[in-house]
Amino acid sequence: MRKIFCLLLAISALTIQSIAQQVLKVGVAGLNHDHVYGLMEQYRKGKVVILGIAEADTQLIRKYKTRYALPDSLFYPNVSAMLEHIHPDAVLAYNAIVDHLSVVEAAAPKGISVMVEKPLAMNMTQASKMEELVKKYHIQLLTNYETTWYPTNQQLARMTRDQQAIGTVRKMVVHDGHQGPKEIGCSPDFLKWLTDPEKNGGGAIVDFGCYGANLMTGIMNGQAPIAVTAITRHYKPDVYPKVDDDATILLEYPGATGIIEASWNWPFSIKDWEVFGSTGYLHALNDKTLQERLKNSYTDIDVQPAAYTDNLAYLADVLSGKINAEHDLSGLSYNLIVVKILDAARRSAKEGRRITL
Repeated sequence: MRKIFCLLLAISALTIQSIAQQVLKVGVAGLNHDHVYGLMEQYRKGKVVILGIAEADTQLIRKYKTRYALPDSLFYPNVSAMLEHIHPDAVLAYNAIVDHLSVVEAAAPKGISVMVEKPLAMNMTQASKMEELVKKYHIQLLTNYETTWYPTNQQLARMTRDQQAIGTVRKMVVHDGHQGPKEIGCSPDFLKWLTDPEKNGGGAIVDFGCYGANLMTGIMNGQAPIAVTAITRHYKPDVYPKVDDDATILLEYPGATGIIEASWNWPFSIKDWEVFGSTGYLHALNDKTLQERLKNSYTDIDVQPAAYTDNLAYLADVLSGKINAEHDLSGLSYNLIVVKILDAARRSAKEGRRITL
C-alpha cells in the first residue's frame, strides 16, 4: 500500500510539473485592443506569464498597471526594445491591424512566433510580407478568433467534414454582428483605430466579415472562393463617419455558396452560422447550442467538449509540435485566404462588381 501511495504521489507530481510547463511565457504587443482584457484575466489567474509589454501610450500603461497591479519593469516603448530584453515563447499582438506586420518584423528574425488578433493583416500586401518572414525564419504565425473556440463550431466542423452528416455542403450563412462597437461600450483607445480605415481596413466588413471568411475557409478545407461580391451600407455616418457599418459578402465556390452578414447595426449580438448540405442542415446558434435538421424535424445535438477552449492552450501545443496548425482556422494558409477575401470584398463594394480570384 505504501508503494502504491508513493507511486501515486510521483504521478501527481509529474502531472503538476507537466501542467506548469504548459504555462506560456509571452510578450505583449500593444494594449489598445480591448481583447487584451481577456489575456489580463488569464494572467491574473496564473494561466500565462507576461514577460514584457510593448506600449508607448502612457495613459494606457497607467490604466493597465493600476487595474492589474503590473510592475514598471514589464513595460517597453516598442516591440524591438522589448525583445532586446526578453525571449518569450511567443508575442501576442493586441494592437491595430495595420501594426501586425511590424510585430512580425521585430519577432521573426529572433525566431519568436506570433499570434495576432483577427484578422491577420490589413491587406494582401502586408500579409505577403508576413508570409515571407514566416518562411525565412521558420516561426509560427497564428490568428486568434473568438469563434474558433466555440464547442458548437468545432462539432459542426467535425460533423460536416469528417462525418459527412449532412452530405455535400451546398450553402453556408454566417451572421456576425452587434449593436456597434461604440454602442456596446468599447474603449476610446480601441474605437480610435477600429473605426479608422487606414488602421483597420474597414468597418463591419473587416471587424465581423473576417469571422465568416475564416469559418467558411475551414469548412471548405482551405479552398479559396472563385469569386467575391460585396455590398456595404453606411446607416450611422454620424457615429462611424469613415467606415461602413454593415456588409453582406457573397462567396462563390465551385460547388457551394457562402453568405457572410456582418453588422454594427443589429439590436443584439449574434455569432451563429448555418450549413446546408445535400441531405440535411446544421445550425450553430451560439457557443452552446447546435441543431440538426433532417427532413422535417429539428434535433438538438449533444455538443461534445471542445478540443481547445482558448488560444493559449492551443498556442502551447502548436509551439511544442503536438499539433500542426498549417491547415487550421488559426493557421497561416487559411488566414491568407481570409485576407484575400476581405481585399476582394472591399474592392467589390467600392467598384460595384463581382471580383474573381
